[in-house]
Amino acid sequence: MSAWASSSPGQPTGPPVQAVSYSITGCSQHSGNYVPENILVDVPHDQSSRWSGAQQSPAAKQWILLKLETLSVIKSITFGKFHRKHPCNMREFMVYVGLNPEHMAQALHSQLKDDTISESFPLKHVNREGMCLPTRFVKIVPVSAHGHSFHTSIWHVSLSGITDPSYVGEIRTRYEEYRETVVLRHMLKLLRQRRLLTPYQSILTRSNIQVEHPVVTALHSSLVLQGKWADSEALLSEASSVGLLDAYIQFCQPHSQWRRLHATDADGDAPSKRGGHAMALDPGNGLIYLLGGWDGQKSLDDFWVYDVNAERWRVISHNTSFEKNGPEPRSCHKMVYDTKSACIYLLGRLGDGDTLKADENQELFRRAGETLDGSRSGAYCSEFYRYHTRGLDAGKWDLLTFDTVCSGGPPLIFDHQMVMDCEAQILYVFGGRVVDGDWDSPKYSGLYSYNVRTSKWKLLQPQPASSLSSSVQPPITPRFGHSMVLDPISHTLFIFAGQRDDKYLSDMYTYDISSNTFTELFSNSSASGGPDPCFTQRAIIDPRLREIYVFCGLTRSQPASSRTGLHTDTPNWVYQYTHPSKPGKWTKILPEAVKEGREPTEVPRPRYAHQVVYDEGTKCFFMHGGNAGDVSAVAEEMEPEEEGGGDEDRPRRVIKETRLDDFWTMKLSRTAPEEIIRRGKYQIRQQQFREMCEELPAVKALRFLQTEVFAVVDHTNPEETSTFRALLAHLFSTPMTTDDISAEPASTPKEFAAELEPPKKRSRANTPDETWTSRLDDEDEDDEEMPDASVSVTMTLSGQKRRHAVLLMNEDPEEIALRDSSTKPLSAERYRQRTEVFESLLQFIGEDGKQPMGSLLDMVDAEDGI
Repeated sequence: MSAWASSSPGQPTGPPVQAVSYSITGCSQHSGNYVPENILVDVPHDQSSRWSGAQQSPAAKQWILLKLETLSVIKSITFGKFHRKHPCNMREFMVYVGLNPEHMAQALHSQLKDDTISESFPLKHVNREGMCLPTRFVKIVPVSAHGHSFHTSIWHVSLSGITDPSYVGEIRTRYEEYRETVVLRHMLKLLRQRRLLTPYQSILTRSNIQVEHPVVTALHSSLVLQGKWADSEALLSEASSVGLLDAYIQFCQPHSQWRRLHATDADGDAPSKRGGHAMALDPGNGLIYLLGGWDGQKSLDDFWVYDVNAERWRVISHNTSFEKNGPEPRSCHKMVYDTKSACIYLLGRLGDGDTLKADENQELFRRAGETLDGSRSGAYCSEFYRYHTRGLDAGKWDLLTFDTVCSGGPPLIFDHQMVMDCEAQILYVFGGRVVDGDWDSPKYSGLYSYNVRTSKWKLLQPQPASSLSSSVQPPITPRFGHSMVLDPISHTLFIFAGQRDDKYLSDMYTYDISSNTFTELFSNSSASGGPDPCFTQRAIIDPRLREIYVFCGLTRSQPASSRTGLHTDTPNWVYQYTHPSKPGKWTKILPEAVKEGREPTEVPRPRYAHQVVYDEGTKCFFMHGGNAGDVSAVAEEMEPEEEGGGDEDRPRRVIKETRLDDFWTMKLSRTAPEEIIRRGKYQIRQQQFREMCEELPAVKALRFLQTEVFAVVDHTNPEETSTFRALLAHLFSTPMTTDDISAEPASTPKEFAAELEPPKKRSRANTPDETWTSRLDDEDEDDEEMPDASVSVTMTLSGQKRRHAVLLMNEDPEEIALRDSSTKPLSAERYRQRTEVFESLLQFIGEDGKQPMGSLLDMVDAEDGI
């Protein structure tokens, strides 16, 4: 095994990324002397050093094909630019990668800015299964230029990736094995669908392939081949117990379950009303730390800890500014907890004055081991603190830096975001508004990292000094009051929403730490089914579930509106993603459903500038405080009205903000496994009833419908009840036998009486007369007009269809061993029906536990398909 291999089949730990050499192996027509070889060199001041397409129309297909010097795993592409803006600069483009120029996969679809700064983009180098993609060819497809009716130009292209022969060779071997496995699994699926069980078993025996989880295989045998209904239902419960339903449940509609916590300390005290404070969670010990904030009149510097297990607050310090090296009162700051060192890191502030006296400056610099730079006034210094929660230094503060700018870090900022990669021991800080005393010219901070081991700051992505001072567009819009979370598994930062100048944002970016590149996922999340533009919302990530939870803050109902407010119906959200660089799915978190006869549970009121932490182990959220916005109140004193104003005795109403001190915990609830099992049983019993109508006396089938099927119907679901009534059509379509006539009528339970009113007919679209159908509720009625996949159709001279069997779905020898001699062989139609039910049940099974999605037959209709 290679030295680079790891336990993960698709993600071996690779060698370092380096520049990848390439040559030009083909292109569409070019304009004049602007040949594709020009992009090999970066000469930004030479106007002729570029490739330019021969066509001006965006509809024209233009491309450049690059051949890598050696097989590689390409991770990023960088485009160099001309030294000034140019109308021919490429705007929209796509990048494809592959082993063969005839079969390539899209790795990027993005846009370049019309400026002079080179731009780098991460390329998709891992598929949805986590398998690294070996690459020999890269194809760049320009879509449009920045100038209208101009030829599209590319000035320079460089590629970065991994070229180590042993590493890439192992990647290719794994990738080829993966592709063969995918094809064989699709073949096996088709063979079983077509009742070719003997070759199906033969391939399974000779290969090292697992089509599905053994429980799913048992379900197919029990349901499709043997018709053992009770065993099939029992296997649904077994599938739940081994976790096969978990993935489906994860994508079900989430509901919030809130509970207010009324905890205090031993003296009956708790943190007071505030907003703009900071919280951090120690997940190993179940401790939540809370520091500072703004109570509406002054900044705070009290420090608290909440014990989740004991449900108790404890005050650590009433005034940290009185502690040695302790922080001054502040709000709009950020704290993170390091699980490795059990330390809390604190950065940023918006204080009452944000000005320190000269002697205080000198003292703080001395404590931090620094000297005051004469070029700086010291009035707005960014202190950086560390607090020890355990160990010999427990309870002590360290002033790591009096002014992070002196160490290459960010300036004094507030409403920024800070996260920590505890394994790598690196902090990431992005955005925030700079505090420099000039409130008329907003300035924003860039993206920084802080290495805990080396105590070094590093600027990763700068921002223009002022929002008005530069025409250069940064890779991400500068902002404050935004959200940022870290996925430590994929080493990706998610940055979204917030405010820039007077505009609220609803975009979303990812930042790939390894390649130092940004990718825009959404320019407008609300247009993609996500939250409205928002300020000071809070976000939490669960990287193992690949979910981001967003607790909304201030919103603006109209993009151009300056009116800001809190809305009582503003939802919280879940963002689910499969790959960080690909747009995911937004889902609203709905309130907990109110059960009949019960009072609605108490829920938090809308707010902003609140704080939320998340325990990944228990899946519990904790929220404290915040600002409830403007509220109208009656003033105690009466203000005389002007003469002629009328209503002299009417009290004056004043507007004030309300800070909160409430403390909440919340869990998300999704569809319970028992509900999924019930739905599965309903589908199984529908098929069982349909077969009973064909084989048993009608009275027995009716009794089964009234009792067994009725018991698994959700009678609050109109769709299920409608389908349930329609099942009676199977009885009416079966001729009555002498056994039916002589049999005693079935007894009808009281609760079933309402269901036995004349069943409503199911109608087809665009059909005025409703007609009965014998199809299951999840069958596509359009399929009735389409020939079976095992039958070919030709047209006679008279225009009539003539069907020729491609495959006779007769009983397979493998089936004979599974049934006793007294049982009749399954008909082809019955096998198809049961297979449909089985594959319908697979919707509840996670992808890792079932046969592959899609069909080999779809390859025929695909572009350039067989």
